[in-house]
Amino acid sequence: MKDVILKAENISKQYRLGTVGTGTLSHDLNRWWHRIRGKEDPYLKIGETNDRSTKGTSDYVWALQDINFEVERGEVLGIIGKNGAGKSTLLKILSKVTAPTTGTIKSRGRIASLLEVGTGFNGELTGRENVYLNGAILGMTKKEITAKLDEIIDFSGCQRYIDTPVKRYSSGMTVRLAFAVAAFLEPEILVIDEVLAVGDAEFQKKAIGKMQDISKGEGRTVLFVSHNMAAVKSLCTRGIVLEHGKVVFGGETSECINEYLNTDKIIRKFQFENEKFKCENIFLVNFKGKTKTDFLNGENIFIHIPFLIKCDHPDLGFCVAIYNSFGEIVSAINTYHINDKISFLEKGKYTMKIEIPKYILNVGEYSINLHFNDKYGNLFEIAERCLTFVVVDDGYRKGKFFKGPIPGPISLVPEINIDNF
Repeated sequence: MKDVILKAENISKQYRLGTVGTGTLSHDLNRWWHRIRGKEDPYLKIGETNDRSTKGTSDYVWALQDINFEVERGEVLGIIGKNGAGKSTLLKILSKVTAPTTGTIKSRGRIASLLEVGTGFNGELTGRENVYLNGAILGMTKKEITAKLDEIIDFSGCQRYIDTPVKRYSSGMTVRLAFAVAAFLEPEILVIDEVLAVGDAEFQKKAIGKMQDISKGEGRTVLFVSHNMAAVKSLCTRGIVLEHGKVVFGGETSECINEYLNTDKIIRKFQFENEKFKCENIFLVNFKGKTKTDFLNGENIFIHIPFLIKCDHPDLGFCVAIYNSFGEIVSAINTYHINDKISFLEKGKYTMKIEIPKYILNVGEYSINLHFNDKYGNLFEIAERCLTFVVVDDGYRKGKFFKGPIPGPISLVPEINIDNF
């Protein structure tokens, strides 16, 4: 049987846009009048999807709409989505920082949340005093907190400043101590937003290790929001993808990451133009010249960039920068490093063709940025994520016995010879 520790049922959250307090009295009276007559809130029937990039016609938006999921004891649930998708709003509702407009949250056990730097901390109190304060909020006794105090201080790395008021801490020190308190005071459910990104690399690695210990070794539940897909993949056992306040996908962590990345797998409309040069397209083709966005790692990939030269010898060039799904740059191909012929072209239409050899890119999702510059590398414009594509495994490198993905950022297939001495 399932041991469900947290369940969200039909969770929705509506917000009113504009200046706080303007015109809300009439709305509140209207809601009250409907409520005493046993009728539904009239403002639940209006409101628009929370798409921050578009201009709406309603003063009301749904930050969340009809969210349903459940989490079992010991699971680590990753919640991923773009900025404005509703992730932080959902965590605030789960942490009971704010109430849902509709729906219910059912949980068994204490919930500790780390939603922003210094959550629940009093800046005038020392680090030690804040440990006791947070523990008391979580329902711990003074004796229980004291028993864990040395571990908390040691993990946070703030030993020297533990008796200094928290208002004098840096954001990194504050989040170190806040995470240590949340992790070591043994809540049944730990809710963590992107706040860990404030810490340095060493602390992030230690924090992720601690969350793995919490879930696997101690059987406690973690809800984790992050834009770091590497952290989500290594830590989470399952995930959900939010888009415009709705759950659009739920399942295994790797499937969720792919779904999240593939929602943005489009050719973006972009254009760069000045008095000498114009470029408004980029596409990928295979060796047959067919336009694609999915390639086997055993086939060559060709990047085609049509452009217009508006005057002779434009003294221009550009860079094609390839990024992996974690936002790390894989390679940058510069015309002024390899072939600056473009800067000496006559007026006319051309297509630049770049070939990526097979078994260079490993399996995964990639995106391309175009940097427009002169032949010396001075930058004019950047077109970000103007194209995304996927590389999938053809199985050649694995042979009969190897299971799982090939490790590393690249996928070389070198010649292997065995000499007989």
